[in-house]
Amino acid sequence: METLTQSLSNFYNSIATGFGDWGLKLLGAFAALILGLWLVRMIMRGVSRLFENKHVDETLRPFLTTLIGFALKALLLISIAGIVGVPTASFAAVIAAVAFAIGSAFNGSLGHMASGVMLLIFRPFKVGDLIKTNNAFGFVREISVFVTVIETFQNETEIIPNSTITSNKITNLTAIGNLRIDMPFAIRYGSDIEKAKQIVLDVLKDDVNVLEGKGKEPRVAVNNLGVNSVELLAMPYVNCNNYWDVFWDTKQKIVEALGNAGYEAPLPQRIVTMAK
Repeated sequence: METLTQSLSNFYNSIATGFGDWGLKLLGAFAALILGLWLVRMIMRGVSRLFENKHVDETLRPFLTTLIGFALKALLLISIAGIVGVPTASFAAVIAAVAFAIGSAFNGSLGHMASGVMLLIFRPFKVGDLIKTNNAFGFVREISVFVTVIETFQNETEIIPNSTITSNKITNLTAIGNLRIDMPFAIRYGSDIEKAKQIVLDVLKDDVNVLEGKGKEPRVAVNNLGVNSVELLAMPYVNCNNYWDVFWDTKQKIVEALGNAGYEAPLPQRIVTMAK
């Protein structure tokens, strides 16, 4: 009886000692996790301020911030595993295996990530550029690891996967710094073409949003001889931010100026010949 009592006592003491050690380790790991996440948050705030002070390109900031945050959190998890008693080498191998499995399951997401890296390396556009891609037309607000965010002129936010951008046509309207807007209009046959061109040219030169200077002078030219009218083309250069102001408002000014000068809208014409 004493032997059985002694055995049970030893068994209980062993369990109590084991749970005590594990309890302290788990408590220490939990405390390290809370402290570590707080430190990571503080470090990331410092990194963000450093990027702003050093004027790091806004295109690179989201990508670098995400990469640094991921690396710090992975390092924290490995450190906590060491506190608990899990061999760090084994834990790193487990993380690698899990990462490989997740990568296989999310193969498409890895493609978006690879495309995001390509966008950041080759820089077909940057944050703030006006671009056209995937039926989206607007300003680039963010280039992240997986998606690119575009804000359209209708205040819509387009979130486009990076792989669909790199696999399609990209039109960067900001790369040169300005762009030309082609605005067609028409006058009747028999009207004074030179006078109409001068009227439209005066409208363009009086518009504060239309650029002037070497290589950027606004121009008006005959574009086509239509069936019912002479088609002309106004070609002003503008900054990207003033694109729609000129496209809409200046076009209205052209119509009003031609109307005030007596130019009437072209109408379909037909010549009827009477047989004798």
